[in-house]
Amino acid sequence: MQKRYVVDLRHQQAECDANYVRLTRLLHGMPEKQEWEYAVEGSHSQVAERVSLRVIESAPYTSTIEVKQVESPHQWSKATVLKVRMYHDAQMAEVVAWDKHWNTRSRYEYPNPRMYQRDEKAQFNKFLGEWLSCCLSQGRVVHTFAISEDS
Repeated sequence: MQKRYVVDLRHQQAECDANYVRLTRLLHGMPEKQEWEYAVEGSHSQVAERVSLRVIESAPYTSTIEVKQVESPHQWSKATVLKVRMYHDAQMAEVVAWDKHWNTRSRYEYPNPRMYQRDEKAQFNKFLGEWLSCCLSQGRVVHTFAISEDS
């Protein structure tokens, strides 16, 4: 019989702290700018994919960012879309949704009807961290978009 999964709260908080720092470095110019697009280079200095970061909701203490794969060399793979909530007062950022999956829990019994992994939320926060780190180390800004006066 498998042991019940126990959330490593320190590790998850550290990942969310690091993701906040990574996002603030990538979202330079916020709140005036609302959208950034990064080209991430692959082998032989060719663009492997494009990643878009867009502010979709902004409040005094939180912001919700859409992190989206715009272009990928793999035609067989579906573009990934993450919704990330930044908590400015706590300086943390966590994945709150991906694709059409909202309100995930920190722990799931396995198996479950949706076949989530026992640590599904932790895996997505780690994936976000790896994606943002890749943008920081290998990405270059392609476009930034500011808020228009008409909106």
